[in-house]
Amino acid sequence: MSRELAPLLLLLLSIHSALAMRICSFNVRSFGESKQEDKNAMDVIVKVIKRCDIILVMEIKDSNNRICPILMEKLNRRGITYNYVISSRLGRNTYKEQYAFLYKEKLVSVKRSYHYHDYQDGDADVFSREPFVVWFQSPHTAVKDFVIIPLHTTPETSVKEIDELVEVYTDVKHRWKAENFIFMGDFNAGCSYVPKKAWKNIRLRTDPRFVWLIGDQEDTTVKKSTNCAYDRIVLRGQEIVSSVVPKSNSVFDFQKAYKLTEEEALDVSDHFPVEFKLQSSRAFTNSKKSVTLRKKTKSKRS
Repeated sequence: MSRELAPLLLLLLSIHSALAMRICSFNVRSFGESKQEDKNAMDVIVKVIKRCDIILVMEIKDSNNRICPILMEKLNRRGITYNYVISSRLGRNTYKEQYAFLYKEKLVSVKRSYHYHDYQDGDADVFSREPFVVWFQSPHTAVKDFVIIPLHTTPETSVKEIDELVEVYTDVKHRWKAENFIFMGDFNAGCSYVPKKAWKNIRLRTDPRFVWLIGDQEDTTVKKSTNCAYDRIVLRGQEIVSSVVPKSNSVFDFQKAYKLTEEEALDVSDHFPVEFKLQSSRAFTNSKKSVTLRKKTKSKRS
């Protein structure tokens, strides 16, 4: 690389990073009334959310539907306006959870949403908590719309539930003219719940058109005594895969970032968030222009 191009490349990388849309997934363990009343834990949760332009929050256990309104009060105090869309209470028997997506209104909007109907012939009630499918659109990203399919599995049935996401994908394709898909959440996709020999039974993994952003070697757990890649992000669609900011897919260690003890971090959750960035339309256009300019410069010199 020439000395002239190096500063330009660094500038372009910084533009990509600054303008990119950060999409996150966070299992906030047992997110109910007691956690609402824990000021320190709530402060950390709000900090984590503020880092993200869209964030999936899981394991909401709130029969009074107060968590999202409380988060809105805390998030919408300084100019940037968040909104949210939340699922109904999902689960078998009396144990229920909700999925919620919190997002910055200036950057993204909800196009459509629906609860996946888990009643396929001969294979009913696979999911403990059926995916709450949301179709987002944004004029600010290189890819203008994308569907997010969240999942929080039951550990003992995680292999079957992850595999069944292919059926959800097929169902969404029948309903909507969508091409870009993000599957994310607490898949419990590691350690004893999904041993190495089980991956061959998971179509979401064996089909190369599904691209996994969080690898098996990652640790998404807070406890030092565990090392498991439970939380995952998977993409489908050539456009969205090519729009990912390089090296932006990662695990966010909020314990290290906010200088917490393990005990303080576990008061927040036993999971770290996972995330990635989508290139902005401006950065994408600027990078294409810069390539064109470089080509023109080279041709003049030659």
